[in-house]
Amino acid sequence: MSEGTPKPKVYVEKRGGKEVTIIKGLHTWGKERLEKTARDIKKKTGCGGTVKDGIIELQGDLRGNSKFKAEILKLFH
Repeated sequence: MSEGTPKPKVYVEKRGGKEVTIIKGLHTWGKERLEKTARDIKKKTGCGGTVKDGIIELQGDLRGNSKFKAEILKLFH
């Protein structure tokens, strides 16, 4: 990870009985870049999601998904 690259936090929250994967710590990227990143992750993993207040929210617990892990590693390393 380069010097100026933010270190994201990835965790899961329960909302209304459902799990949501949260990627936080990328607020400095700007709205367009966050939306493109979220779109790319959603496309690769086949899940839904959104960007709210500088946070990427994805439907389901994706921490064990190999495609999700590969996409996160590609983006942040």
